[in-house]
Amino acid sequence: QVQLVESGGGLVQPGGSLRLSCAASGSTGSINAVGWYRQAPGKQRELVSIIREDGVAVHADSVRGRFFISRTNMMKTVYLQMNSLKREDTAVYYCNLRNAFGDYWGQGTQVTVSS
Repeated sequence: QVQLVESGGGLVQPGGSLRLSCAASGSTGSINAVGWYRQAPGKQRELVSIIREDGVAVHADSVRGRFFISRTNMMKTVYLQMNSLKREDTAVYYCNLRNAFGDYWGQGTQVTVSS
């Protein structure tokens, strides 16, 4: 069983920054990729940023240049540095871990960008 625990969400003004963290525990096995997705009210869950085991990062066009993803060497902790936040970044952010057995999700952390 894999557990993912997120932290770092909250309320921030437009233009501000937040840093999300996700710690994985349990039987993670060989991790193929870790990263973040988000879901805004009334919308489908979408990819934000992921980082693969080879270190290559993939970002949604809407966050490229503003959000930066990093992880520890064993990929059991992943961070998302979010800069220049916009109102449209408001969503529940979910940590994702993918291994040979499938996808695992955290419980989500709320990010609200508002003045």
